[in-house]
Amino acid sequence: MKKVTMLDIAERAGVSKATVSMVLNKRDKNISSDTRNRILQIARDMNYIPNSLARSLNTKKTETIGIILPDITNPFFSEMARAIEDVANNLGYNVIFCNSDNEISKENKYVKLLISKLVDGVIFIPGGESNDNLQILINNNVPFVLADRYVEGYEEFYGVYCMNKLGITKAVDYLVAKGRKRIAFVRGPHSVETSTQRLEGYTETMQKYGLFNEKLIFENEFTIEGGIETTKEILGMKEQVDSIIYSNDIMAIGGIKILIKRGCKVPQDISVIGYDNIEMSEFMEPELTTVSQPIYEMGKCSCELLINIINGKTMVKKQIYFEPELIVRGTS
Repeated sequence: MKKVTMLDIAERAGVSKATVSMVLNKRDKNISSDTRNRILQIARDMNYIPNSLARSLNTKKTETIGIILPDITNPFFSEMARAIEDVANNLGYNVIFCNSDNEISKENKYVKLLISKLVDGVIFIPGGESNDNLQILINNNVPFVLADRYVEGYEEFYGVYCMNKLGITKAVDYLVAKGRKRIAFVRGPHSVETSTQRLEGYTETMQKYGLFNEKLIFENEFTIEGGIETTKEILGMKEQVDSIIYSNDIMAIGGIKILIKRGCKVPQDISVIGYDNIEMSEFMEPELTTVSQPIYEMGKCSCELLINIINGKTMVKKQIYFEPELIVRGTS
């Protein structure tokens, strides 16, 4: 069965193909409402689907944006992606999702794919040292907005971020006020700039209180498995800790599993703080104390910013920063 065309609609409506084209492309100021409504109803009845490629040749836009994110299994990124999709749909844009798995080579493949699909712009959440991949977008004049994660050398480009150092500072301040002194910190990979910023917040604040001990800094992937492995390492130390700050919530969830398995009482023996405030953090038991990032708002803001850039609007602020908030729950 052949695809329904504008000509098919025109024949059934008793009008020219040009008239159908004007109605379907919303250039119908001089067409009567009766004719317009008849054409739209026939298009619906015939399940007409516009040729987006043909339309993009006329408008120079595909009304499609891409999002490259590092780990769709991490609820932080899936919640942000949901916000981006909601806003894009409301503004008449489609979204192509690309999951890089924190692999720069895979990220590179997706950058080239999105360019080949003629997307109007990209929301880019880096998976590591993404400088070369950003340069490809720049060389091809594709607008982009960085979200959540900085890339060294691209600080002056459009971006939506949370104040990472401040978030960890709030967590350390809270634990010290509760009388905790042996506070371990689990950072993410060196290749991710947000991980470095959170480490700086920990280091500076612990030094402020005279509590800094380099042996209490650990590194792993931003995953449940990363949290499990590192918590086993912490519990295997001679030096006992009374608190652990994890660089994201899913690391903390993995860590709590091991603490409970090893007979540790949370928070009586060891307090735990995560980072992100993903939805599941308040549904576990005990509920997770965490540094909250406004995930949905960050995704929403990233999408609105990108579409404003695509539409040629002059943006006064190129970088938008959100302030994190410590949410105290049962694990501390």
